[in-house]
Amino acid sequence: MAIWNPKQTLDDIGLGEKGARSGKRSDRVSRAIQQEVSMLLVGKISDPRLIGVSVSRVEVTSDLAEAKIYYTVLGGPKAVTEAGRGWKRASGFVRSHIARTLNLRFTPALKFLYDNTVEKVAELEEIFQEIDRERKEKL
Repeated sequence: MAIWNPKQTLDDIGLGEKGARSGKRSDRVSRAIQQEVSMLLVGKISDPRLIGVSVSRVEVTSDLAEAKIYYTVLGGPKAVTEAGRGWKRASGFVRSHIARTLNLRFTPALKFLYDNTVEKVAELEEIFQEIDRERKEKL
C-alpha cells in the first residue's frame, strides 16, 4: 500500500491521463483543502462540537485568497450553531495545518459555512409531492 504524502497533494491532485493537469489551479487547491480538512476532522480535531461534521465542498477564489469550506452536521439548528462555534475555535489550527502541508505561497483565509443544500432539496421534494397530489386530485 502506498503511503500518502501531503506535500505532494497539489502535484498529484487533478492529474488526468498521461499526467496532464485537469482543471484550474483553484479547483485543485479546493480539492486538496477539502481532503486535508476532512483528514483533520477524522484524526486531529478533538472538539466535541465537531463530532458528526463532514466537509461537503470547498470553494477557493481564483486568486487563492479565500477558501469557503461548506460543512454538514447531524442534528438540528442547535448542532449547526455549535459546529459553527467549533469551527471558529479550530480555524487557526486548520489554517496553520493547511499552510504546512500544501506548500502554498499564501494560505487562503478560511470561512466555514453551513451547507443547507440538503434542506433545500427536501423543501423542493415536498413541493413536488404537493404538486403531484394536486394533479392526482384534479383527475
